[in-house]
Amino acid sequence: MVPYLQSRPLLVFYLLALAISWLIWSPLWLPYVGVDAVPWLPYQHGWGGLGPMVAAGLTTWWLAPRPVGQRLWRSLWQTKPLRWTALAITLPAGWAGLGAVIVRVAEGYWPDLSTLGRSAEFPELGVMGFLIYNMVFFGYGEEVGWRGFLLPRLLERHPPLRATLILSGFWAIWHLPLFAYRPGYMAMDLGGVAGWYFSLLAGAFLFTWLYQGTQGSLLACALFHGLTDVVFLADYGTGSMMLYIGVLVTLSGIAVLIWYSWHRAGPVSRS
Repeated sequence: MVPYLQSRPLLVFYLLALAISWLIWSPLWLPYVGVDAVPWLPYQHGWGGLGPMVAAGLTTWWLAPRPVGQRLWRSLWQTKPLRWTALAITLPAGWAGLGAVIVRVAEGYWPDLSTLGRSAEFPELGVMGFLIYNMVFFGYGEEVGWRGFLLPRLLERHPPLRATLILSGFWAIWHLPLFAYRPGYMAMDLGGVAGWYFSLLAGAFLFTWLYQGTQGSLLACALFHGLTDVVFLADYGTGSMMLYIGVLVTLSGIAVLIWYSWHRAGPVSRS
């Protein structure tokens, strides 16, 4: 069994990512299937976001040569090229600003941008606390796994378009327990789920573009992921902001898909 697993690091990583995240989330989704459970961690949902990162670390430690682990560690703090890191920071802010303009034009009023960076779910965290929460649990927590471990290995075997499509499927399945306890997910009908996946797929294209542009910087990917969550989840006083920002993310992903030279882009070195 061990030699079988040693030759299949992607399988080991993904099964670990699912097992860790779904187990941590279990007190939240078990009531959906009729099993009484009580959360046993503060910020239980956030801790589950660390599953891909922990899985990547364990799989790298067990199956990868030491230089691979060292490159993965260095990529966590890689800031250059700075223009791409700056793009990772400014693009989510641009979506929020453009979304506000759309609300003003379409609905005749400005959304409450003073709430940007604050969470109605965790009001005690404040702006900096909510940013750190998203950066740690969902920025680094997810991106060390999806873009740090999985994407470079897929890019060794597939062109970027196909690699991103495959990754988006794995990424979507990882989210399945959220449909049993997160209100926004539970409210989706079939069309909403299709729209959610299409938005996730568009986001995956953006992450591949960003990952390749930064030559594998997980800092840039974590910043982009964390800031996008902050911008997307803020309470602007109107539910339409979330819709408009989601549309902008999707359009940005489509633009990258159209204009970026997917098949001519070479893979970056494995991190």
